[in-house]
Amino acid sequence: MVPYAGWEMPVRYDGVIAEHLAVRATAGAFDVSHMGQIETTGPAARDLLERLCTNDVSRIAIGGAQYSLLLREDGGVLDDLFSYRLADQRYLTVTNAANHERDLAWFRDHAAGFDAQVIDRAADYAMIAVQGPLAREIVQAIANSPLPERMTIGERTIDGVQMLVAGTGYTGEDGVELLLDPADARAVWDELLRRGAKPAGLAARDTLRTEACYHLYGNDLDTRRGPIEAGLGWCARAGGGYIGAEAVAAVRAAGPAELLVPFVITDRGAARAGDLVLGGGIVTSGTFSPTLEMGIGLAYLPAAMAVVGTEFEIDVRGKHRRARVEKRPLLKV
Repeated sequence: MVPYAGWEMPVRYDGVIAEHLAVRATAGAFDVSHMGQIETTGPAARDLLERLCTNDVSRIAIGGAQYSLLLREDGGVLDDLFSYRLADQRYLTVTNAANHERDLAWFRDHAAGFDAQVIDRAADYAMIAVQGPLAREIVQAIANSPLPERMTIGERTIDGVQMLVAGTGYTGEDGVELLLDPADARAVWDELLRRGAKPAGLAARDTLRTEACYHLYGNDLDTRRGPIEAGLGWCARAGGGYIGAEAVAAVRAAGPAELLVPFVITDRGAARAGDLVLGGGIVTSGTFSPTLEMGIGLAYLPAAMAVVGTEFEIDVRGKHRRARVEKRPLLKV
């Protein structure tokens, strides 16, 4: 257990590799109750979110989900978010734990002039992610109706408990995320484990998301860089209208000086966040992949180097390790 953003978080239960491989082969359960939630309601809820979020919020149907970014005026990334449209004028946005208070203040500060209410719901939800090839089967067995499809959300009764079930996740596998009353979380968690989901901690969550090339805020995303550099231009709508849009448009037009790319280590060892790339660049995420059985990671490289197949070297604790830029994702499931 380690302290994180005011929580005591499980790093591992009985081993990172075993937990990682269980998610890839069967199913794992992650307690992600540290994630924050912000509810936005009212006639102008969508307008407010379109001002705040880079993606096209108008495209979220009722029961839909959407990945997006929260930016400063200069285009720096404040957070990456998932927003769910629960009803016509009601949205729920999931924030990263370490950024929740800042995000909440940002939402409230910019709500002035909008006929919308911003409500902190972080204390109202526990959150359990069930991920892997058998994840849906395990949850469906104790559900009152078919589970929501990928990138949708809906109310369901799971193990006798009413909750929100979302077809989203952070591992690259299929699965669901359960948002429920904290008072009910322990009993539901125990039932999921009894039915075969393996408890998995933060370390396995990190190795899994790195294989899938999912960004981690604070590593691959921060206020020093924007969506284009991070390879997330696809969720920054070209029409603008959101905070930071002009800065994003300028980088898009001029071309970024650096780009975030996935890589593999082609000799022994694994790189770690903060390791420097010879000739320019920095590793932002690095680990050993239990599935691929090699060192993998994400790094910001000069744009000229950020081409699939480019070979480069990383200074790993004083030793030079050969690496190669790969396609995204590193692991296809």
